[in-house]
Amino acid sequence: MLEVDAVIARRLQSDVALINQIGHYIVHAGGKRMRPKLVLLFANALGFRAPARFELAAVVEFIHTATLLHDDVVDESSLRRGKATANALFGNAASVLVGDFLYSRAFQMMVAVDRMRVLEVLAEATNVIAEGEVLQLMNMHDPDVSVESYLRVIRYKTAKLFEASARLGAVLAKAKPEVEEACAAYGRSLGTAFQLIDDLLDYEGDSHELGKNVGDDLREGKPTLPLLVAMERGSADQRQMIRHAIEHGEVERLGDIVQIVRATGAIEATRDAARTEAQKAREALNALPLNKWRESLLEFAFQSVERTS
Repeated sequence: MLEVDAVIARRLQSDVALINQIGHYIVHAGGKRMRPKLVLLFANALGFRAPARFELAAVVEFIHTATLLHDDVVDESSLRRGKATANALFGNAASVLVGDFLYSRAFQMMVAVDRMRVLEVLAEATNVIAEGEVLQLMNMHDPDVSVESYLRVIRYKTAKLFEASARLGAVLAKAKPEVEEACAAYGRSLGTAFQLIDDLLDYEGDSHELGKNVGDDLREGKPTLPLLVAMERGSADQRQMIRHAIEHGEVERLGDIVQIVRATGAIEATRDAARTEAQKAREALNALPLNKWRESLLEFAFQSVERTS
């Protein structure tokens, strides 16, 4: 990861001062760096050691960072990873444009790797992520969204880049198609589990640990799984309260809604769904050779669902 950070620092350079300022602010604002770690772990697990793995690990972090910059503008977020969002500090226009810079820089770096399969994987991923963003926008403030539609947004918006990151390790190693698909399946399931826990923590965590404001999803009118389960299991009055909050992005009764989510077992149901996805990820690793990197990937899947931030 030190090598990846060095690539990130080098590739962030621009002759435009504001791009440097915002780019460095968002990339170095913390974060788990999960996606670049997946590139490295799968490349290592499959025996690929060339420097191209560091470039592609940085590429997926740039793509992820670009989506965050755009996301925070769309969601009007003010806090991420415990710090003010770029749009809160520098304004919406600058955030969107620097996000565009990061996307285009990522594609410059992909071309430099000179592997058509890499371009195919990442071009598809960025397109699907954009579709996921629009799908989520369509679901906003709609309490009648189905669980299937909610999960589709997760698969597109979050899990797709996890999937691509894991697949890239296999592509670099020139793994057999069935091994590449197993790596992709791991990433897809891990990404789904990760987002399910993120959605759960909006009703279970605290702002200091999360690095964002508890209740943000509700304020933005996002009908996530904890709310969908709570509406399905709750009384008519409880269901109506949650529906009204989703429709109006209302957080005044957040405390009451958190109590409903907990009382109906929606927290446990969401974590169970995440654990099921994490188990799928672990099973996908059977296609990999036994080594310390595979063991790390097993641990990665466990950590993704047992975290509190």
